[in-house]
Amino acid sequence: MLKYVNHDIVFQEFPDEVTLAINLSRCPCACPGCHSTYLWGDNGEELTLDRLRALAEHYGTTITCLSLMGGDNDPRSVLELLATIREEYPHLHTGWYSGRDQLPLFFSEYTPPTYVKIGAWRAELGPLSSPSTNQRLYRYDEDGESEDITHRFWKK
Repeated sequence: MLKYVNHDIVFQEFPDEVTLAINLSRCPCACPGCHSTYLWGDNGEELTLDRLRALAEHYGTTITCLSLMGGDNDPRSVLELLATIREEYPHLHTGWYSGRDQLPLFFSEYTPPTYVKIGAWRAELGPLSSPSTNQRLYRYDEDGESEDITHRFWKK
């Protein structure tokens, strides 16, 4: 089961997107130095497909992307929800921020989100904007082919 604590419109999580970022709780990663430790606990309300649809409808065309931030406690539910949103709202891109270093083995069973960020937070390596980061952001096309676009965060 997925639970969400809050959501916000953000502009920096995915290149060229206005994103509705939904913060999921119950994070099992517990990365040292995490800036969102409040997401480790079992708090918030259940994120159902109906609730996700209601959020997508509420924001309508003011957003270009809907993203789940976390959800590593139940990656199947993350992938199912995002695949449904991608199918029902073809104008929306979708994204998933995972704190895991690898995608789950069953990832290829689902229509992939448009964007997937993987990688645990490691303070000594920095965030996506650091060329030394261990985190990676991938963009997936409709055929499931991916491209590492992490470099788009690096200042030139």
